[in-house]
Parts: sequence; C-alpha cells; structure tokens
Amino acid sequence: MIYDTYFLGMNLIWWMVWAVVFLWVFVLPFGLPGQRRKKSSTLDLLQARYTTGDITLGEYKMRKEKYLQLYDKTGGILFPQT
Repeated sequence: MIYDTYFLGMNLIWWMVWAVVFLWVFVLPFGLPGQRRKKSSTLDLLQARYTTGDITLGEYKMRKEKYLQLYDKTGGILFPQT
C-alpha cells in the first residue's frame, strides 16, 4: 500500500474539512479581527441613552418624533451625500 497521501491515518482532505468545520463553529461566531461591525442606528443610540438614564422619557419621545418626521420628509435618506 502507498501511504503518501495519508497524515496520521486520515486523508489530508479530511483534515482540511475538519479545520473548516472547527473555524466555522468556534472562530466565526466571535468575529474576525478587523471585520466591520454593523453601525448602530440613530434610534438604537437614542434607545440606549434612554435606558441608561441619560435622557428623560419626555426628551426621548421628543427626539424620536423629530427623528421620525425628518426621516419621513427625506424619504428615508437622512444625510444625502453630495
């Protein structure tokens, strides 16, 4: 028998398959260094400020209403690029 393509009793291709499965299960859920993260929306930031107590309920409702009015006026584009 020829054992040139075997490594520790397993074909090299199977080792590569297990390496991909390992990376997929244990590394990718935590993100890769340098990977872009989803930016928080304005409403997410506003909600976070309200939950931490930085702003009151009245301020939260006022700012949310302003944001939604501006968002509706511009058709969903808040900061158009020129």
